[in-house]
Amino acid sequence: MLANGENREEVLAAAMCHLDEGMAVLDAASRVLFWNPAAEAITGYLSADLLSRTLPPSAYQIDAQHHAAHASQPRMVTPEGTGPVERPLLVILRHKQGHSLPAMLRRTPLRDAFGKRFGTLLRFHPVEEIDTLPHGSVEEDGGRENRVEASQADMEARLDEAWQEWHTRSVPFGLLWIEVDQAATLRKTHGRDASDAMLAIVEKTLLHGLKPTEILGRWGMHEFLVLCHERTPEMLEAHAHRLGTLARAADFRWWGDRVPLTASIGAAHAAEDESLRCLLLRAQRGMQESTLLGGNHIVSKVFKGGRECSQS
Repeated sequence: MLANGENREEVLAAAMCHLDEGMAVLDAASRVLFWNPAAEAITGYLSADLLSRTLPPSAYQIDAQHHAAHASQPRMVTPEGTGPVERPLLVILRHKQGHSLPAMLRRTPLRDAFGKRFGTLLRFHPVEEIDTLPHGSVEEDGGRENRVEASQADMEARLDEAWQEWHTRSVPFGLLWIEVDQAATLRKTHGRDASDAMLAIVEKTLLHGLKPTEILGRWGMHEFLVLCHERTPEMLEAHAHRLGTLARAADFRWWGDRVPLTASIGAAHAAEDESLRCLLLRAQRGMQESTLLGGNHIVSKVFKGGRECSQS
């Protein structure tokens, strides 16, 4: 029960006012009904500037360069449009002072008990360095290239969500960068179809070893990225060993012959005072060190300060 005559709407509004994420509620005509303090800080527009007014379509737009290769992916629509966005998308917010800033935005239609849309919930937060995140190599090859880039784009959104949760709610966050050691050689000797078939088997095998909250995605033509929530670097490394064992057990056959598989894995646990890009670089370097050791290794990289963020 709510005390002192408080109603549910007042409690919800008070809760939304304390979020670090920008929150906006629009009615069916796209007029702004609620604009929280975080939205004011991010955009420069005060609640008084927008309440009962229609949010202009120019307030945000898709980052065209980032999404140009993903025509098949869900598209951001203006508040006046229809159809929910299935996942967060990178957009460009227009600040009141005129400058632009990249942000991740989610748009959720609000519907009544009969399914009729009566409004829209917008959630957004700025992102940093999303276009400079280190990726695995992607070689041009028509549809395959597009599929890998689409997977990477989806993982970028998930990475940013996990990064925000790590900083705002201290949700444990770690990454495993996995390269299948035999993929490049198999592609050269048996063709791209053989390599793709092998990677599909490895992906299915790794999925069986993931915990419910973990996410696996392609991160390069022969590489995968696993987003984990292990509490310590030691637990993350132990989990990497389990996944490495699963990869070795993957039953891949080509023309009747079983192809033995191994994986090189780099592990990195999020640390204070580092960027998402730095965390990815640590995981990537761990994977690269594993391959230099001949593959089939797990290398855990500990944060040692700003020099870890250097590309050299």
